[in-house]
Amino acid sequence: MAAEAKADQMDPAINRKKNSSLWLDSLSRVIKSKTSLIGLVIITLLIVVAIFAPQIATHSPTDQSIIDRYQSPSSEHLLGTDELGRDIFSRIVYGSRITIQIGVITVGISMIVGVFLGAVAGFFGRWVDQIIMRLIDIMMAFPSILLAIALVAVLGKSLTNAMIAVGIVGVPHFARIVRSTVLSVKETEYIEASRVIGAKNGRILFSHVLPNCLAPIIVQATLTIGTAILDAAGLSFLGLGAQPPLPEWGAMLSDGRSALQTAPWVVMFPGFAILLVVLGFNLLGDGLRDALDPRLKQ
Repeated sequence: MAAEAKADQMDPAINRKKNSSLWLDSLSRVIKSKTSLIGLVIITLLIVVAIFAPQIATHSPTDQSIIDRYQSPSSEHLLGTDELGRDIFSRIVYGSRITIQIGVITVGISMIVGVFLGAVAGFFGRWVDQIIMRLIDIMMAFPSILLAIALVAVLGKSLTNAMIAVGIVGVPHFARIVRSTVLSVKETEYIEASRVIGAKNGRILFSHVLPNCLAPIIVQATLTIGTAILDAAGLSFLGLGAQPPLPEWGAMLSDGRSALQTAPWVVMFPGFAILLVVLGFNLLGDGLRDALDPRLKQ
């Protein structure tokens, strides 16, 4: 029996079949979960709005009209207008594209750099691990938004630099999670078997270790998107991120704060859009965490 189990462990076809079954089972658990399903619906709605923004928007997001300043919601302007007479509904619709761009780029930067550093630190250990993790500890000693502000101050005010800064801030979270997972995976029997047959470290790391770290990476990426959107909105609110006339939701909040008492819709609707999208990613992330955690399976 032990010999058969080892043979199964070394058979790539059997491993692929087991992995496929695991992912299908996890997908089924995500769909059955009400919270994760709500998050998936919100994210799907965001993507649809971003794709069909020209068809959904009722006005151009940059058209200005001084005589239409601070108009309340109506049939002509569904969510009202801002201080320059721009249609808030159309700006929120087009802003969904920027929100998706922020989420994908920032998390992409965090994930690529963080996974690489965490994998190298966990796999090779010793002085490599010490150097990388002490650098990660230094980065985590700073509040994320303050570190992002400092990076943007060095790089310059722009949406691109804000995304780079937020991406760098998210690196430690991926690095720590991947390192802890690699430390446990590299001690398993099939990794030892790969070493015995002469597989090189690079092949073992990228072909055998990292594929078994996908579950926590996916969960962390989903949860990090919400945080990245909030951080980028915060930078834009401070004038360090998206610059006029880009319809970024954080910048819209900043532009409308002076009219909060007289025209609350100027900040209420962009704020609600940020809340809804971040909630969607958090709900989906929680659902994925529950679905991909083998300890929660019954």
